[in-house]
Amino acid sequence: MISNLKRYPIITIKEIARLANVSTGTVDRIIHNRGQVAQENIDKVNAIIEEYGYKRNIFASNLAFNKKFKFAVLLPQFSDLEYWKIQMRGIEKAEKEFKPYGVSISYYLYDFDPVSFVRMAQNVLEADFDGLLFAPIFYDESVRFLEEFQKKDKPIVMIDSDIVEPKGHAYVGQNAFKSGFLAGRLTSFAVKEQRKVLIVKITRDIEATSVYLQRIDGFYSFFRQNPQLTHFKFSEITINDSSLNQLDKAMFEGISSVFVPNSRAYIVAQFLEENQINGIRIIGYDLLEKNIEYLKKGVIDFLINQKPEEQGYSAVNHLYKKLVLQEAVEETYYMPLEIIVKENFD
Repeated sequence: MISNLKRYPIITIKEIARLANVSTGTVDRIIHNRGQVAQENIDKVNAIIEEYGYKRNIFASNLAFNKKFKFAVLLPQFSDLEYWKIQMRGIEKAEKEFKPYGVSISYYLYDFDPVSFVRMAQNVLEADFDGLLFAPIFYDESVRFLEEFQKKDKPIVMIDSDIVEPKGHAYVGQNAFKSGFLAGRLTSFAVKEQRKVLIVKITRDIEATSVYLQRIDGFYSFFRQNPQLTHFKFSEITINDSSLNQLDKAMFEGISSVFVPNSRAYIVAQFLEENQINGIRIIGYDLLEKNIEYLKKGVIDFLINQKPEEQGYSAVNHLYKKLVLQEAVEETYYMPLEIIVKENFD
């Protein structure tokens, strides 16, 4: 059977503009359905597209019109925060990779306090960006900021921790509840007789991030879902990481395991080592240099790795795929729950 369809070579926007006797800018506005264009020109261009079977080449279109994509990054200052420094490394890697395709990133870095966050968030709201990457460290302030930014109808991706409401944004990071549940399971291993577990909450002035609370909830949920583990007793202490003299030997009397629900497990490890307190299992998060040091020594037993560099890279990649490539992307990407011990650390 011989097809009656006309066969043409691949047609470009420039060729469509020539055939329709309009500018390439007019063709671009029609294809992307933006801006005001005379109905006569819309009909001519659409007729040519239908006849020639035009299929848009995203890269060619972006490059032809010198299209730019501006992303905003709203994160804590990372000069003395190793975890965020690693996150930033992934973001900068993605920025360098996607720069040839018109992507640029503006950084809004705030001091680790809500006042500084609100100030920087307002600067983001007053600027014009195609997409946003941020971490909701201060929950209430982040919710208010998110509600305002969503009015711009621009894609948003969060890293490290998520905000359930309002919806309408993407998330790249671990499932905080499940990571806490995993920490509970690690605590229960190889334990038969009565054990005392201490949860050490080491905060930086304020720990308002929801991920912190979700990990603790997940930790306790493991034991609630395993009622046969009746020999565990739990207690909690909260200290400020700028006042480490709050730790004392009495806190660890009779303790068999310590759970630190953030990246500061090394603080407990250092105290135990300096005071020659042995036989306590420590479970914490993240491959920070000091955590790795005590992991190798065997003072820290387990670290749950959040892969912060991969988080940063993947978040920018999400915006790149959504805006530059105009691909459909998953709105939630959970990082794997990776358990690191000294034997498998590379």
